[in-house]
Amino acid sequence: MNERDSQLQLVTFQISEEFYGIDIMDVKEIVRVQDVRSIPNAPGYVEGLFNLRGEIIPIISLHKRFHLKKAVLGEEEDLLSGFIIIDIDGMKLGVIIDRVERVVTIEAADIQPPPKMISGIGSEYIQGVVNREEGYLILLDIRKLFSAKELKKISEMRA
Repeated sequence: MNERDSQLQLVTFQISEEFYGIDIMDVKEIVRVQDVRSIPNAPGYVEGLFNLRGEIIPIISLHKRFHLKKAVLGEEEDLLSGFIIIDIDGMKLGVIIDRVERVVTIEAADIQPPPKMISGIGSEYIQGVVNREEGYLILLDIRKLFSAKELKKISEMRA
């Protein structure tokens, strides 16, 4: 195994009191909070639709999906909130984040299996956990966050 395979680059961010990471290859971009048009009869965790340079993107609230409180941030940190635009098998979704952190490189060997009980997001949605000086970094498995049925329903909202 070469060195590149043993490392992962992650975009890290905060939701509620926890810090999460997503593989940088799944992240299309990070945008500041913008106007989101609500959709009648959408699932509760779907905030609405967002127009990103002519492309209509559904915006998802993991806060609502997993019953998480918004992080309490200072004024300057508030400027770091927004949406992470992710790509799940060709479908773009925006996920609301409280605060973007940075891109980090981690060693694959440092990833531990998720504990059975992790606050907030269930362990079935988590690839693993990395212990860092600042605390745990939770690696989200974006392909497991939504079932195929949910993705189909979200996709139909854009039409």
